[in-house]
Amino acid sequence: MSEETPGFDEKPEVPADAAQDDAEPKAADSADTAEGAAPAGDSAQDVALLAQLDQARTALGERTADLQRLQAEYQNYRRRVERDRITVKEIAVASLLTELLPTLDDIGRAREHGELVGGFKSVAESLETVAAKMGLQQFGKEGEPFDPTVHEALMHSYAPDVTETTCVAILQPGYRIGERTIRPARVAVAEPQPGAAPKSESAEGDKPSGEDADAADKG
Repeated sequence: MSEETPGFDEKPEVPADAAQDDAEPKAADSADTAEGAAPAGDSAQDVALLAQLDQARTALGERTADLQRLQAEYQNYRRRVERDRITVKEIAVASLLTELLPTLDDIGRAREHGELVGGFKSVAESLETVAAKMGLQQFGKEGEPFDPTVHEALMHSYAPDVTETTCVAILQPGYRIGERTIRPARVAVAEPQPGAAPKSESAEGDKPSGEDADAADKG
């Protein structure tokens, strides 16, 4: 026989469209599989990101607390330094002015005796002005109540015209700087007479009663 029978080993030709159609479902299946696996991967990644965010927030809170603590310590340090600086300045000024008090006492005595004249008067007034600018204040006046915190009693007597312990003479004025007393006022004090009645009672006792007044008018 001259004609050859086609063998069964030969593969039939498949049209290109059919091959493409077969490939598309496989690609679709792969895409579906990828989409199905994507949510699991994203969830794990989100958990990791949240954990990192929590760590960052914790670290930020710790650093913020450290910064606030350091800032508070620095502010306290500045206040202490400023307070110490003011204290040292006040002590230095008080020490200087304390050394000048005898000179100021001499100026006061010279003024009382009328000896503060001429060039000595100008120098003395300039010194008093400088001392006042540095915060020195004189205190102590006759007639004011005796206060043991700012007065030093050098002389003591009794007087019928006082109702409490009173400064009746200023022997040496006191000086202060602000609220700090650098020398108390040295004074002579007088107390009420022992057994003397208060002025209000004695004044009422001196007034005649109504009957006595009427009798005096009739007489």
